[in-house]
Amino acid sequence: MPIRIENYMGTIGFNARKYFPRLASAAYLKMMFLKRRRQGKEYIEYFKSFGDELPHPRVVNLETINRCNSTCDFCCANKNADKRPFARMEEELFKSIIDQLADWGYKNRLTLYGNNEPWMDTRIVEFHKYAREKLPDVHIFMSTNGLLLTPEKVDAIAPYINELIINNYAETQELQAPHKAVYEYIKSNPEKFKDLDARIQIRYIHEILTNRAGAAPNKAMGSKPIEEICLMPYTDMWIVPDGRLGICCCDNREVTTLADLNKTPLKEAWNSKAYQELRKRMEMKGGRANHPFCKYCDFIDAGLRMDEVRKGLGK
Repeated sequence: MPIRIENYMGTIGFNARKYFPRLASAAYLKMMFLKRRRQGKEYIEYFKSFGDELPHPRVVNLETINRCNSTCDFCCANKNADKRPFARMEEELFKSIIDQLADWGYKNRLTLYGNNEPWMDTRIVEFHKYAREKLPDVHIFMSTNGLLLTPEKVDAIAPYINELIINNYAETQELQAPHKAVYEYIKSNPEKFKDLDARIQIRYIHEILTNRAGAAPNKAMGSKPIEEICLMPYTDMWIVPDGRLGICCCDNREVTTLADLNKTPLKEAWNSKAYQELRKRMEMKGGRANHPFCKYCDFIDAGLRMDEVRKGLGK
């Protein structure tokens, strides 16, 4: 089947997030931090082994418009909480970034998504087409809340992406109308979408996740520093619409700048002085507690399998 429905820990997990949100969040974070500690140290050693010629980011997150149309309680990019000045990436800048990734030999993962809904940008199919033509070996994935998605849009985007992640944010586990329509359409056309990894993720719209460095509307930061490693400065390049590189997705208000792609070539930006300082602090005892922006942030990075990293699908 070319599309599947995922529900983390099934009905039990969904109900835990719904009826015991703070307990579910705390338990998940404790489990994931324990899992990440060894992994984080391993990846940092791998990263440093390249010297000045750094390995590519594992993921390039390229946000082309900083707007969303959903109301998720845990995200301050939701349409009721977003306080960012409207920004839309210039086409010339977008193409320059994609061209630089191609010149760099980038072959890892790319998403034209950040703290936003990609379908809010009317150029999103055109931009994906350009990225695919320039980066034929890159794994391009789209993450969407699905509210604007239609079978016609799936047809339009499918030739240019490897993976389609559709988040069904709702108060129940039932699929919303647009999600159900897309699910039935892809399911009914298995041959047409045989090369597309498509899945719908069942998400509770009011759940409590992490504090996102103080950005989450429904979870305040604690007063105790989080003495854990975060791999985001080593794995993710986070580009906002005006071309600046922020620390990560937790900088929802776009207040950090590690480099500016309007002034600095992308490859150099990945090893800017600001990046070097951030990574140096992350490697010290106490990890994220050594950097002001990250000090109380309990966000969990996506994680890596080191055996897959060492296979070297690119740097």
